[in-house]
Amino acid sequence: MKYVIAIIQPDRVDAVLDLLEEKEIHLVTVSSVLGRGRQKGIASVYRSVQESGNLLRKVKLEIAVNDDYLKVTLDAISSAARTGEVGDGKIFVFNLEDCVRVRTGERGPQAIG
Repeated sequence: MKYVIAIIQPDRVDAVLDLLEEKEIHLVTVSSVLGRGRQKGIASVYRSVQESGNLLRKVKLEIAVNDDYLKVTLDAISSAARTGEVGDGKIFVFNLEDCVRVRTGERGPQAIG
């Protein structure tokens, strides 16, 4: 089992979620976050508003997947989030030690789905 965290541009969220859904990856947590990377203080335009400063708007996706779905998940996020510009984001992959479905008590890969 793996835990995938992706930090992407806000305007790419719908495309990423649509592609994940198409690939049958349904369990996604989405959060609005602020952060900085190589852009540092470079101004960006978000919904026709120019923003500057150290922290830029990003979206964080958190996805728990079984090992069989890892490559599909990474490929979907990478292709749908890519614009070719600085600030497209990053994907982090962690080993997931355990998962528990609260409703049934299932553990491990069965709990993920």
